[in-house]
Amino acid sequence: MSEQTFAASTTGSGEEDTQAALRPQAKNVDLDALLDDIDAVLATDAQAFVQGFVQKGGQ
Repeated sequence: MSEQTFAASTTGSGEEDTQAALRPQAKNVDLDALLDDIDAVLATDAQAFVQGFVQKGGQ
């Protein structure tokens, strides 16, 4: 029986691997920015909601 060995083939350069590794990080940055925007809107809306229940003057 003959033995065969196969070398792992590499396609592309190391630059492509680096770009592929950076894509998830870029998505995380976009997601973090979106979540920060949502948090700011919720904080503003919550403040307005609470102020609607605060007694004013002699009420």
